[in-house]
Amino acid sequence: MPVIYKDDITPAAKDIIVLYNNPGLPRPTEDEARIKKMYDNSNLIITAWDADNLVGIVRCITDSCWSCYLSDLAVAPGYQKEGIGKKLIEHTRSKLGEEVMILLLSVPSAMSYYPKAGFTKEDRAFAIFRTR
Repeated sequence: MPVIYKDDITPAAKDIIVLYNNPGLPRPTEDEARIKKMYDNSNLIITAWDADNLVGIVRCITDSCWSCYLSDLAVAPGYQKEGIGKKLIEHTRSKLGEEVMILLLSVPSAMSYYPKAGFTKEDRAFAIFRTR
């Protein structure tokens, strides 16, 4: 069965937690309420499904006309290297249009992935890191 992409559904926090924990994405997965709040306050979510199984997700915060912060990109380990991450990024780009720049902060283990997915590495970013 082919993977189906959807932009009209927000999965349950517990399903997102399972997806984040499988590849070891560093998110506050011990705090289901915080994961739910992260998604409740995001305005572009695209999911990838194999039947009823959540196998990939993109979570973004965007003004839909100038910039988009791609907060999360996760693909279940058994589905990696099948192009699902790239498809999620393509769907995000398609939804936003050519006028919107997509920005992200990468986990160290994914630094080599993003250039392959069409991103340009930038050295002009600044951050004030969370303390918890």
